[in-house]
Amino acid sequence: MAKFLAELLGCTLPSKGASPMFESKSHSRVGLKSSTKQKTTIFSALASEKSLSDCKKEQQWKPSVYSNITPVCFPSPLIEKPIGKESMPQTPPFSAMFDSSGYNRNLYQSAEDSCGGLYYHDNNLLSGSLEALIQHLVPNVDYYPDRTYIFTFLLSSRLFMHPYELMAKVCHLCVEHQQLSDPDSDKNQMRKIAPKILQLLTEWTETFPYDFRDERMMRNLKDLAHRIASGEEQTYRKNVQQMMQCLIRKLATLSQYEEVLAKISSTSTDRLTVLKTKPQSIQRDIITICNDPYTLAQQLTHIELERLNYIGPEEFVQAFVQKDPLDNDKSCYTERKKTRNLEAYVEWFNRLSYLVATEICMPVKKKHRARMIEYFIDVARECFNIGNFNSLMAIISGMNMSPVSRLKKTWAKVKTAKFDILEHQMDPSSNFYNYRTALRGAAQRSLTAHSSREKIVIPFFSLLIKDIYFLNEGCANRLPNGHVNFEKFWELAKQVSEFMTWKQVECPFERDRKILQYLLTVPVFSEDALYLASYESEGPENHIEKDRWKSLRSSLLGRV
Repeated sequence: MAKFLAELLGCTLPSKGASPMFESKSHSRVGLKSSTKQKTTIFSALASEKSLSDCKKEQQWKPSVYSNITPVCFPSPLIEKPIGKESMPQTPPFSAMFDSSGYNRNLYQSAEDSCGGLYYHDNNLLSGSLEALIQHLVPNVDYYPDRTYIFTFLLSSRLFMHPYELMAKVCHLCVEHQQLSDPDSDKNQMRKIAPKILQLLTEWTETFPYDFRDERMMRNLKDLAHRIASGEEQTYRKNVQQMMQCLIRKLATLSQYEEVLAKISSTSTDRLTVLKTKPQSIQRDIITICNDPYTLAQQLTHIELERLNYIGPEEFVQAFVQKDPLDNDKSCYTERKKTRNLEAYVEWFNRLSYLVATEICMPVKKKHRARMIEYFIDVARECFNIGNFNSLMAIISGMNMSPVSRLKKTWAKVKTAKFDILEHQMDPSSNFYNYRTALRGAAQRSLTAHSSREKIVIPFFSLLIKDIYFLNEGCANRLPNGHVNFEKFWELAKQVSEFMTWKQVECPFERDRKILQYLLTVPVFSEDALYLASYESEGPENHIEKDRWKSLRSSLLGRV
């Protein structure tokens, strides 16, 4: 993991002659304190509507002027009829979870600034003890936590404790404080609290399903769900069953996806090995598989959205988890990670970059190489129009690798005006200002989309991780008084929730299995093989290149 992060965080747009992911350049860090100007985000255009949620110690709920969440119905509501002021807030989609400032505006407090171990300022929860924050997560008869708080705390709590430890505490509070263990407890109270506990569990299993790959998590979940379902209400049993079935389906789907990735990885070979056993004259290239660059861009978008969809929000936090200074025994993630979808997605970016470079360096004739470059320029331009910035950057990175950029005679035959425009859009200067502007435009288009195609936003993923990394590094997890710095975690949750919104978009384009199979499985050149192919196409220009060429011919081809 350390090597993966080191490679990832050094990623910027390579200058010509660089490998795709591993060039390290110094750019301004993502703005946490350096700018006072508010960054426009996907959430800026949200409509305002008040909802009710409050500090648990208050008997009367106080609406806030900052209520900015637009409620929509939860896919499978657990309460069919509202019960006045004590009903749960309806669950909004991720795009409506935070306002443009990044803070939740639906947590209200008493007249005092501190309430039950939680500290507020201007109606915003800024910090609190870990125990108080856990208490704030658990519903009671008069209270249900806002979804923004649920998401933010479940996301960030793993920096301080394992999810199974949090689940154990939640179960204990639900059982002991809400009297679920007492069969003679007030049935009216049970009718009020049971649906809220079930709603919290449903939120957890739907948003962070990978947590439940841990047997300890599943055991606690089943125990609490059984207590709820053992009551007299038939509806509870049905909803518990639906929740468990949905969770099991998600985990089964993830396992199938991981098996496919493993199979693809195990069958991958170097393109040079294939060339040795199969004459180049009968080798296929990507244009013979798909001669339309627009179609290829659409198929790339299929792969991007599918792989994005499997990345859990917790993976962003787990990638950068560090030792909790108040825990002398262990880091929260000394155990093996439950998933590696984030790493697999970055590996896809690298594969696409090398595939582009391979397809360009493969042809023997100069005019064929030039045609291949122009083909990928058109693919990249269509990726930009679609909103697929990750494939766009991978293609540009592949075309900027040294074995490709040194082909001066080939590039002389290419009309590069369109490529220059694309490079300008992804220019890393000013902290990728041009790209960020384009990303905001795509995000705004997604908000007002009239078609499924207009909803697509696929960010340059390595930069997204870099932003989250610097946000995590730039602020302490705990304040000097030992409180959890919740102000930081509002911003972290806001960035991750943007991603959650984008990854849920279904690809509107028709799948072409032949093209997808080629993109995912065709062998690609290693870096050494790329250099060899490049030297074979256009000879070495100096003694250093000539010596390397001789060395590569000897080691890869067994020739002198």
